[in-house]
Amino acid sequence: MTTTAPTVNGRVIALAHYAPRALLERILTHHGITFEQSVTLRVVAVAGDSVDRDALVTDVIGSLKTDAPVVHGVIDELTAARLLEQVPAQASRLRLTDAGRKVYETTTAESAEIAARLYEGIPAEDLAAAGRVLTLITDRANAELAGA
Repeated sequence: MTTTAPTVNGRVIALAHYAPRALLERILTHHGITFEQSVTLRVVAVAGDSVDRDALVTDVIGSLKTDAPVVHGVIDELTAARLLEQVPAQASRLRLTDAGRKVYETTTAESAEIAARLYEGIPAEDLAAAGRVLTLITDRANAELAGA
């Protein structure tokens, strides 16, 4: 019996997002952080030494499609948990603490192991095609949001 691949639509995309996210949430919960906190930690980690708070808020809003007060709350949670801190000489800048960097690196490594298992055996050209389609859909959705 031959099965055909489902047509790409919102449900297929959602299922492909939420199943791996559930696996990620297990990792994050084990380390005491939320998905929103992990996204915020990632932005700071890839920014280098530190990031401007307003730039951080803007980046996380763009990633999570949420509101500024929510992101400020997440930053406050991470600061209270001592995973983020203000740069002493520049109060508008934030950086990872040693504990924050450890959580970020550990959760990133553990999620990469899961991703490797999930993507194993999928031809590179299929992954590239999926990446192009999903990027196009994301770009279009972002344009719709910007126009709303």
